[in-house]
Amino acid sequence: MFILNLVTTLCIGLMIGTELTVSVFINPVLYTLDSATQARTIRLFAARLGAAMPFWYIAGLLLLVAEAVLLRHTPAALWLVAACAIWALVIVLTLIFLVPINNRTARMDISAFEGYARREHQSWERRHRLRVAALIVAMVCFLVAIGI
Repeated sequence: MFILNLVTTLCIGLMIGTELTVSVFINPVLYTLDSATQARTIRLFAARLGAAMPFWYIAGLLLLVAEAVLLRHTPAALWLVAACAIWALVIVLTLIFLVPINNRTARMDISAFEGYARREHQSWERRHRLRVAALIVAMVCFLVAIGI
């Protein structure tokens, strides 16, 4: 059980850290760049993270589900079910609201960044912050469940 707890903690903790880094450090720095550089950089990040994150999100959910199944007859089960539910909801809402914006951003015409694309990215950023907060709540539920 220790190994599963460790792997789950690393998987979801590093992913949340990556998502938090985008919101707290990367995007504020991007907003200081000139429009053309900002647009190119956002496109690159959208493509790179858009390719990797789906697998990371699913891996996190599968690990949380494994934890919940293994601890289903313990007091920790409720916390793990909450963590799984939040994580799954985040995935669904990400697919509905954030992925379409990310995909448009990854394909955007850099010359169009000043108008519509900049607003799209700012909309994505607001929703992303809510996603990060929900993921942190899910991780807290998980950590409470495993007694950390």
